Amino acid sequence: MSRATRTMAALILVLVPTIEYGGYFLLKSLLDPNSHYMDNPLHENFERAGHAHAGVIIILSLVVQILADYATLPAFLLWLVRLAMPIAAILVSAGFFLSVIGPFANHPYQMVPLIYAGACLLASAILLLAIGLLRAPRKSPAVGQ
Repeated sequence: MSRATRTMAALILVLVPTIEYGGYFLLKSLLDPNSHYMDNPLHENFERAGHAHAGVIIILSLVVQILADYATLPAFLLWLVRLAMPIAAILVSAGFFLSVIGPFANHPYQMVPLIYAGACLLASAILLLAIGLLRAPRKSPAVGQ
């Protein structure tokens, strides 16, 4: 495992408690009848989607860090892939959460473009990594790099 992979994996893992807090918030909202969480389907769906997307994209971000060690791409593109994944997780989940601020939101606010920006960043990074993995294979990264 390269040094870049270890560093990025450690930084990505720091984001996991924020996702856990989101799960705690959702559970607390579901259990508290005074929260009126279940009274607003838009609010409920956007918050659940934000939490789910954050978790899935963060896991994918960790996998991408390992795969990046085997991709044949210039260093700056590898760093772009490494950084784009967790940023995409942040953008997508922020877009979902910030689009329904307040308990009585009845339509998504102007933060929905963050969802699309994060999705485009995610797709671009994945496609770039796929191209790098399909190119002529590199030697396995040296241990301790």
